[in-house]
Amino acid sequence: MDAHDLAAWRHDHVFDTGNEAAERGTRLVMWITAATMLVEIAAGWFFNSMALLADGFHMSSHAVAIGLSAFAYATARRHAGDPRYAFGTWKIEILGGFASAVFLLVVVALMLYGSIERLFRPEPIHYPEAMAIAVLGLLVNLGCALILGNAHHHGHEHGHGHGHQGHDDHAHASHEHHHDHHHDLNLKSAYVHVLADAATSVAAIAALAGGWWLGWAWLDPVMGIVGAVIVAVWAKGLIAETSKVLLDREMDHPVVDEVREVIAERGAASQTLIADLHVWRVGRASYSCALSLVTHDAQLTPRQVREWLAVHEEIVHVTTEIHLCDEH
Repeated sequence: MDAHDLAAWRHDHVFDTGNEAAERGTRLVMWITAATMLVEIAAGWFFNSMALLADGFHMSSHAVAIGLSAFAYATARRHAGDPRYAFGTWKIEILGGFASAVFLLVVVALMLYGSIERLFRPEPIHYPEAMAIAVLGLLVNLGCALILGNAHHHGHEHGHGHGHQGHDDHAHASHEHHHDHHHDLNLKSAYVHVLADAATSVAAIAALAGGWWLGWAWLDPVMGIVGAVIVAVWAKGLIAETSKVLLDREMDHPVVDEVREVIAERGAASQTLIADLHVWRVGRASYSCALSLVTHDAQLTPRQVREWLAVHEEIVHVTTEIHLCDEH
Protein backbone atom coordinates (compact mmCIF):
# COMPACT_ATOMS: atom_id res chain seq x y z
CA MET A 1 0.00 0.00 0.00
CA ASP A 2 1.60 3.29 -1.12
CA ALA A 3 1.24 6.68 0.61
CA HIS A 4 -1.74 7.69 -1.53
CA ASP A 5 -3.61 4.46 -0.81
CA LEU A 6 -2.84 4.79 2.89
CA ALA A 7 -4.22 8.33 2.98
CA ALA A 8 -7.39 7.19 1.17
CA TRP A 9 -7.84 4.28 3.58
CA ARG A 10 -7.45 6.55 6.62
CA HIS A 11 -10.01 8.98 5.22
CA ASP A 12 -12.58 6.34 4.22
CA HIS A 13 -12.27 4.01 7.20
CA VAL A 14 -10.68 5.69 10.20
CA PHE A 15 -11.42 9.35 9.58
CA ASP A 16 -15.19 8.91 9.48
CA THR A 17 -16.40 12.51 9.27
CA GLY A 18 -20.03 12.26 8.30
CA ASN A 19 -21.45 13.16 4.88
CA GLU A 20 -21.82 16.28 2.82
CA ALA A 21 -25.62 15.92 2.67
CA ALA A 22 -25.86 16.12 6.47
CA GLU A 23 -23.63 19.20 6.56
CA ARG A 24 -25.62 20.96 3.84
CA GLY A 25 -28.91 19.96 5.43
CA THR A 26 -28.01 21.24 8.89
CA ARG A 27 -26.72 24.52 7.47
CA LEU A 28 -29.92 25.08 5.46
CA VAL A 29 -32.12 24.19 8.44
CA MET A 30 -30.12 26.59 10.62
CA TRP A 31 -30.95 29.56 8.37
CA ILE A 32 -34.60 28.57 7.98
CA THR A 33 -34.93 28.14 11.75
CA ALA A 34 -33.28 31.49 12.45
CA ALA A 35 -35.65 33.33 10.10
CA THR A 36 -38.74 31.64 11.54
CA MET A 37 -37.49 32.30 15.08
CA LEU A 38 -37.38 36.06 14.45
CA VAL A 39 -40.96 36.00 13.14
CA GLU A 40 -42.27 33.99 16.11
CA ILE A 41 -40.56 36.09 18.79
CA ALA A 42 -41.79 39.32 17.23
CA ALA A 43 -45.34 37.93 16.87
CA GLY A 44 -45.40 36.45 20.38
CA TRP A 45 -44.29 39.75 21.85
CA PHE A 46 -46.75 41.79 19.79
CA PHE A 47 -49.73 39.44 20.23
CA ASN A 48 -48.90 38.71 23.88
CA SER A 49 -48.82 34.90 23.60
CA MET A 50 -46.50 33.18 26.07
CA ALA A 51 -46.79 29.87 24.23
CA LEU A 52 -45.83 31.55 20.95
CA LEU A 53 -43.05 33.57 22.61
CA ALA A 54 -41.71 30.45 24.32
CA ASP A 55 -41.78 28.64 20.98
CA GLY A 56 -39.85 31.50 19.39
CA PHE A 57 -37.18 31.63 22.08
CA HIS A 58 -37.02 27.87 22.02
CA MET A 59 -36.49 28.05 18.27
CA SER A 60 -33.68 30.58 18.79
CA SER A 61 -31.83 28.04 20.89
CA HIS A 62 -32.30 25.49 18.14
CA ALA A 63 -30.91 27.88 15.54
CA VAL A 64 -27.74 28.16 17.64
CA ALA A 65 -27.59 24.42 18.36
CA ILE A 66 -28.19 23.39 14.75
CA GLY A 67 -25.55 25.91 13.72
CA LEU A 68 -23.23 24.21 16.17
CA SER A 69 -23.94 20.87 14.48
CA ALA A 70 -23.12 22.37 11.07
CA PHE A 71 -19.92 23.85 12.51
CA ALA A 72 -18.96 20.45 13.92
CA TYR A 73 -19.35 18.85 10.49
CA ALA A 74 -17.22 21.55 8.87
CA THR A 75 -14.51 21.34 11.55
CA ALA A 76 -14.34 17.54 11.39
CA ARG A 77 -14.05 17.66 7.60
CA ARG A 78 -11.43 20.43 7.66
CA HIS A 79 -9.14 18.53 10.03
CA ALA A 80 -9.84 15.02 8.72
CA GLY A 81 -6.26 14.60 7.44
CA ASP A 82 -4.56 16.02 10.55
CA PRO A 83 -2.29 13.23 11.91
CA ARG A 84 -2.57 14.65 15.42
CA TYR A 85 -6.04 13.09 15.61
CA ALA A 86 -5.04 9.47 16.16
CA PHE A 87 -8.38 8.03 15.07
CA GLY A 88 -9.79 10.89 13.03
CA THR A 89 -12.06 13.80 13.84
CA TRP A 90 -15.43 12.05 13.98
CA LYS A 91 -15.84 12.70 17.70
CA ILE A 92 -15.93 16.43 16.98
CA GLU A 93 -19.41 15.72 15.61
CA ILE A 94 -20.34 13.82 18.77
CA LEU A 95 -19.06 16.69 20.90
CA GLY A 96 -21.26 19.03 18.85
CA GLY A 97 -24.29 16.84 19.52
CA PHE A 98 -23.51 16.73 23.25
CA ALA A 99 -23.12 20.51 23.44
CA SER A 100 -26.44 20.96 21.60
CA ALA A 101 -28.22 18.71 24.08
CA VAL A 102 -26.78 20.59 27.07
CA PHE A 103 -27.80 23.88 25.47
CA LEU A 104 -31.29 22.46 25.05
CA LEU A 105 -31.57 21.90 28.82
CA VAL A 106 -30.68 25.56 29.42
CA VAL A 107 -33.52 26.58 27.13
CA VAL A 108 -35.87 24.22 28.98
CA ALA A 109 -35.11 26.12 32.20
CA LEU A 110 -35.88 29.44 30.50
CA MET A 111 -39.14 28.07 29.09
CA LEU A 112 -40.23 26.84 32.51
CA TYR A 113 -39.40 30.16 34.15
CA GLY A 114 -41.32 32.20 31.56
CA SER A 115 -44.34 29.89 31.56
CA ILE A 116 -44.66 29.75 35.35
CA GLU A 117 -44.36 33.53 35.56
CA ARG A 118 -47.13 33.98 32.97
CA LEU A 119 -49.28 31.38 34.76
CA PHE A 120 -49.45 33.59 37.86
CA ARG A 121 -49.55 36.89 35.94
CA PRO A 122 -51.74 36.30 32.87
CA GLU A 123 -52.08 38.93 30.14
CA PRO A 124 -54.57 39.25 27.23
CA ILE A 125 -53.65 37.34 24.06
CA HIS A 126 -54.44 38.12 20.39
CA TYR A 127 -55.49 34.58 19.53
CA PRO A 128 -56.14 34.56 15.75
CA GLU A 129 -52.89 36.26 14.83
CA ALA A 130 -50.84 34.22 17.31
CA MET A 131 -52.34 30.96 16.06
CA ALA A 132 -51.53 31.82 12.44
CA ILE A 133 -47.87 32.36 13.35
CA ALA A 134 -47.81 29.11 15.39
CA VAL A 135 -49.14 27.16 12.38
CA LEU A 136 -46.46 28.77 10.20
CA GLY A 137 -43.81 27.67 12.70
CA LEU A 138 -45.11 24.10 12.68
CA LEU A 139 -45.03 23.94 8.87
CA VAL A 140 -41.46 25.23 8.85
CA ASN A 141 -40.44 22.64 11.45
CA LEU A 142 -41.97 19.82 9.43
CA GLY A 143 -40.13 21.03 6.34
CA CYS A 144 -36.83 21.13 8.26
CA ALA A 145 -37.45 17.62 9.59
CA LEU A 146 -37.95 16.44 6.00
CA ILE A 147 -34.64 18.06 4.95
CA LEU A 148 -32.72 16.38 7.77
CA GLY A 149 -34.49 13.08 7.18
CA ASN A 150 -33.38 13.12 3.54
CA ALA A 151 -29.82 13.94 4.68
CA HIS A 152 -29.89 10.90 6.98
CA HIS A 153 -31.16 8.66 4.17
CA HIS A 154 -28.48 9.93 1.79
CA GLY A 155 -25.79 9.41 4.42
CA HIS A 156 -26.96 5.83 4.98
CA GLU A 157 -26.67 5.08 1.26
CA HIS A 158 -23.26 6.78 1.10
CA GLY A 159 -22.00 4.76 4.03
CA HIS A 160 -23.05 1.47 2.46
CA GLY A 161 -21.48 2.40 -0.85
CA HIS A 162 -17.97 1.60 0.44
CA GLY A 163 -18.56 -2.03 1.28
CA HIS A 164 -15.92 -4.63 0.43
CA GLN A 165 -16.39 -7.58 -1.86
CA GLY A 166 -15.58 -11.08 -0.76
CA HIS A 167 -17.28 -11.14 2.63
CA ASP A 168 -19.40 -14.15 3.43
CA ASP A 169 -23.08 -14.17 4.42
CA HIS A 170 -22.14 -13.92 8.09
CA ALA A 171 -20.30 -10.66 7.47
CA HIS A 172 -23.27 -9.25 5.56
CA ALA A 173 -25.64 -10.25 8.32
CA SER A 174 -23.34 -8.65 10.87
CA HIS A 175 -23.28 -5.41 8.89
CA GLU A 176 -27.07 -5.29 8.73
CA HIS A 177 -27.30 -6.20 12.42
CA HIS A 178 -25.15 -3.25 13.44
CA HIS A 179 -26.86 -0.63 11.32
CA ASP A 180 -29.20 0.40 14.13
CA HIS A 181 -26.19 1.19 16.31
CA HIS A 182 -24.54 3.48 13.74
CA HIS A 183 -26.62 6.65 14.02
CA ASP A 184 -25.09 9.98 13.11
CA LEU A 185 -25.50 11.52 16.57
CA ASN A 186 -24.62 15.01 15.36
CA LEU A 187 -27.37 14.84 12.73
CA LYS A 188 -29.67 13.27 15.30
CA SER A 189 -29.08 16.19 17.67
CA ALA A 190 -30.16 18.62 14.93
CA TYR A 191 -33.16 16.41 14.17
CA VAL A 192 -34.17 16.32 17.84
CA HIS A 193 -34.01 20.11 17.98
CA VAL A 194 -36.34 20.33 14.98
CA LEU A 195 -38.75 17.80 16.50
CA ALA A 196 -38.68 19.73 19.78
CA ASP A 197 -39.61 22.85 17.83
CA ALA A 198 -42.48 20.99 16.18
CA ALA A 199 -43.70 19.73 19.57
CA THR A 200 -43.71 23.22 21.10
CA SER A 201 -45.49 24.54 18.00
CA VAL A 202 -48.21 21.90 18.41
CA ALA A 203 -48.46 22.78 22.12
CA ALA A 204 -48.74 26.48 21.26
CA ILE A 205 -51.51 25.81 18.71
CA ALA A 206 -53.44 23.66 21.20
CA ALA A 207 -53.06 26.28 23.93
CA LEU A 208 -54.17 29.15 21.68
CA ALA A 209 -57.14 27.12 20.40
CA GLY A 210 -58.24 26.32 23.94
CA GLY A 211 -57.92 29.91 25.05
CA TRP A 212 -59.65 31.30 21.96
CA TRP A 213 -62.61 28.90 21.79
CA LEU A 214 -63.02 27.84 25.41
CA GLY A 215 -61.69 30.86 27.26
CA TRP A 216 -58.97 28.81 29.00
CA ALA A 217 -56.28 31.47 29.15
CA TRP A 218 -54.32 29.36 31.64
CA LEU A 219 -53.77 26.74 28.93
CA ASP A 220 -51.19 28.94 27.18
CA PRO A 221 -48.55 28.89 29.98
CA VAL A 222 -49.43 25.31 30.96
CA MET A 223 -48.63 24.12 27.43
CA GLY A 224 -45.35 26.00 27.70
CA ILE A 225 -44.52 23.88 30.76
CA VAL A 226 -45.60 20.64 29.05
CA GLY A 227 -43.47 21.46 26.03
CA ALA A 228 -40.47 22.16 28.26
CA VAL A 229 -40.83 18.76 29.96
CA ILE A 230 -41.03 16.92 26.62
CA VAL A 231 -37.94 18.71 25.34
CA ALA A 232 -36.08 17.91 28.58
CA VAL A 233 -36.75 14.19 28.11
CA TRP A 234 -35.40 14.30 24.55
CA ALA A 235 -32.32 16.25 25.63
CA LYS A 236 -31.62 13.76 28.43
CA GLY A 237 -31.69 10.84 25.97
CA LEU A 238 -29.36 12.61 23.55
CA ILE A 239 -26.90 13.47 26.34
CA ALA A 240 -26.84 9.81 27.39
CA GLU A 241 -26.13 8.62 23.82
CA THR A 242 -23.39 11.13 23.07
CA SER A 243 -21.77 10.71 26.49
CA LYS A 244 -21.47 6.97 25.92
CA VAL A 245 -19.48 7.55 22.74
CA LEU A 246 -17.31 10.33 24.19
CA LEU A 247 -16.42 8.13 27.17
CA ASP A 248 -15.72 5.07 24.96
CA ARG A 249 -18.34 2.96 26.71
CA GLU A 250 -18.55 0.35 23.97
CA MET A 251 -17.69 -2.91 25.71
CA ASP A 252 -21.40 -3.81 25.89
CA HIS A 253 -21.76 -3.44 22.11
CA PRO A 254 -22.55 -6.60 20.06
CA VAL A 255 -19.34 -6.18 18.06
CA VAL A 256 -17.38 -7.12 21.21
CA ASP A 257 -19.15 -10.48 21.41
CA GLU A 258 -18.47 -11.03 17.72
CA VAL A 259 -14.74 -10.47 18.23
CA ARG A 260 -14.81 -13.06 21.00
CA GLU A 261 -16.73 -15.50 18.77
CA VAL A 262 -14.22 -15.16 15.92
CA ILE A 263 -11.23 -15.80 18.19
CA ALA A 264 -12.96 -18.72 19.88
CA GLU A 265 -13.89 -20.30 16.54
CA ARG A 266 -10.67 -19.71 14.59
CA GLY A 267 -8.35 -20.29 17.54
CA ALA A 268 -10.01 -23.41 18.92
CA ALA A 269 -7.55 -25.84 17.34
CA SER A 270 -4.52 -24.09 18.84
CA GLN A 271 -6.22 -23.24 22.14
CA THR A 272 -5.90 -19.52 21.40
CA LEU A 273 -7.67 -17.48 24.05
CA ILE A 274 -8.29 -13.78 24.70
CA ALA A 275 -6.39 -12.51 27.72
CA ASP A 276 -7.39 -8.85 27.32
CA LEU A 277 -9.73 -7.03 24.94
CA HIS A 278 -10.56 -3.36 24.35
CA VAL A 279 -12.98 -2.10 21.69
CA TRP A 280 -13.91 1.53 21.09
CA ARG A 281 -15.65 3.49 18.37
CA VAL A 282 -13.67 5.70 15.98
CA GLY A 283 -16.51 6.44 13.53
CA ARG A 284 -20.26 5.99 13.15
CA ALA A 285 -19.74 2.44 11.87
CA SER A 286 -16.04 1.98 12.63
CA TYR A 287 -14.35 0.39 15.62
CA SER A 288 -10.79 -0.01 16.83
CA CYS A 289 -9.77 -3.18 18.64
CA ALA A 290 -6.76 -3.94 20.86
CA LEU A 291 -6.46 -7.51 22.10
CA SER A 292 -3.94 -9.69 23.88
CA LEU A 293 -3.94 -13.42 23.05
CA VAL A 294 -2.39 -16.50 24.62
CA THR A 295 -1.82 -19.43 22.24
CA HIS A 296 -0.04 -22.76 21.68
CA ASP A 297 0.40 -21.94 17.98
CA ALA A 298 3.97 -20.76 17.40
CA GLN A 299 3.04 -19.75 13.83
CA LEU A 300 0.23 -17.39 14.79
CA THR A 301 0.92 -13.78 13.75
CA PRO A 302 -0.90 -10.46 14.30
CA ARG A 303 -1.57 -10.30 10.57
CA GLN A 304 -3.38 -13.63 10.71
CA VAL A 305 -5.52 -12.38 13.58
CA ARG A 306 -6.41 -9.29 11.55
CA GLU A 307 -7.46 -11.55 8.69
CA TRP A 308 -9.70 -13.50 11.09
CA LEU A 309 -11.40 -10.27 12.20
CA ALA A 310 -11.67 -8.87 8.66
CA VAL A 311 -14.98 -10.73 8.35
CA HIS A 312 -16.43 -7.82 10.38
CA GLU A 313 -15.81 -4.79 8.18
CA GLU A 314 -16.72 -2.33 10.94
CA ILE A 315 -13.46 -3.24 12.72
CA VAL A 316 -11.02 -0.95 10.88
CA HIS A 317 -8.00 -0.95 13.19
CA VAL A 318 -6.65 -3.98 15.08
CA THR A 319 -3.69 -4.04 17.47
CA THR A 320 -2.69 -7.57 18.55
CA GLU A 321 -0.30 -8.83 21.21
CA ILE A 322 0.44 -12.59 21.16
CA HIS A 323 1.86 -14.61 24.05
CA LEU A 324 3.12 -18.12 23.25
CA CYS A 325 2.39 -20.74 25.89
CA ASP A 326 4.72 -23.67 26.63
CA GLU A 327 3.58 -27.26 26.22
CA HIS A 328 2.24 -27.38 29.76
